[in-house]
Amino acid sequence: MERPDEYGRSGYWYPEAGSASTVDVLNLLRRYRAAETAMRARTRSVMGMNETDLMALRFLLREQRAGRIVRPIDLARMLDISTASTTTLIDRLEKGGHARREPHPTDRRAGVVVPTASSDDEVRHTLGAMHRRMLTLVDELSDAERVVITRFLAGMTAAIEEASDLDAELREVVRSHEAGEEPTTR
Repeated sequence: MERPDEYGRSGYWYPEAGSASTVDVLNLLRRYRAAETAMRARTRSVMGMNETDLMALRFLLREQRAGRIVRPIDLARMLDISTASTTTLIDRLEKGGHARREPHPTDRRAGVVVPTASSDDEVRHTLGAMHRRMLTLVDELSDAERVVITRFLAGMTAAIEEASDLDAELREVVRSHEAGEEPTTR
């Protein structure tokens, strides 16, 4: 009689490989992405924020830790949104107690956006335990393992970004075709 674990994931009678297959790696990457997406949704829900608000707050906190000031135009550029949308975003962050507007320290005509201390505390409370577990996991890796993982993640990022570039090029070709224009090439 066969044991259920006698055969591998492939369903064949070949013995299991001693290491993860390409499919295993990609499936685990998909699982990680799904877990991260779910975590981000929980964080947004707990903090009463949408995705753009959360991205803006992370940017504000990172820039504050680095000692850099953030002007509204910096937020607009980082998020790739209009200045009008940036104003609305900052209004939401202020109303939620996550950020405040302050005068620019050297330019009287400009303003800056800073995260509130309570917002920093809220992010640390909401995500702190998870971040500590993640840091511990990375710290336990050898230098060689970190090099391999970094190369892998950079390659996966490049593969996705390349697909995004191709999507943009295809949209341009379709738009040009629909408008009866000659498509532009790079």
